[in-house]
Amino acid sequence: MTLTLDVRTSDGGAAGTVELDEAIFGIEPNMAALHQAVTAQLAARRSGTHNTRTRAEVRGGGAKPWRQKGTGRARAGSIRSPQFAGGGVAHGPKPRDYRQKVNRKMVRLALRSALSDRARSERVMVIDEWRFAQPRTKEAIAVLENLSLDGQVLLVLDGSPAHQTADRSFRNLPSVRSVRTAELNAYDILRSDWLVFTPDTLPTSNGSQSGGADQ
Repeated sequence: MTLTLDVRTSDGGAAGTVELDEAIFGIEPNMAALHQAVTAQLAARRSGTHNTRTRAEVRGGGAKPWRQKGTGRARAGSIRSPQFAGGGVAHGPKPRDYRQKVNRKMVRLALRSALSDRARSERVMVIDEWRFAQPRTKEAIAVLENLSLDGQVLLVLDGSPAHQTADRSFRNLPSVRSVRTAELNAYDILRSDWLVFTPDTLPTSNGSQSGGADQ
């Protein structure tokens, strides 16, 4: 089965067709791989800097608050025990690294699954090239209207000057995000309604055009 997609121009016209790599855009999405990859990516974004002080770290509490027997009260050795106001926290959070290890094969499968899901939903668009002479948000808005791109849009760009100008043109639009080809990931794909590529940034199974699908 060949996956063929129309190539569009920035003004909404036709510019031929392009064949999508079936190994990238035509597989059955693996939901388990998607879940694991997205969970790991969100976990890696956590700073892990939360911290509470234990009874050994809070200030004060060097003296025994009252004598051991004869007061009718429970015995206590320090007013900085967890049960007292101003005392330490028992089993509280400490700085930690939330990153989860996901092997490369699983990451690749998750990325291909996300791309295939968007291709199956006909939410992948290929534009022949970006034609911004200079960064202009007004022109970027016109491109979205010409291509009928609604919702959240993810642009897959490379480091060429034309793509850098396009990135700066769309930067002020809250509904548009961009990502480099080598940084394309399942999470950004799944939270986008549309994926916009150029022929040079389309992922291929041999990795000749985009490194994102083969990492």
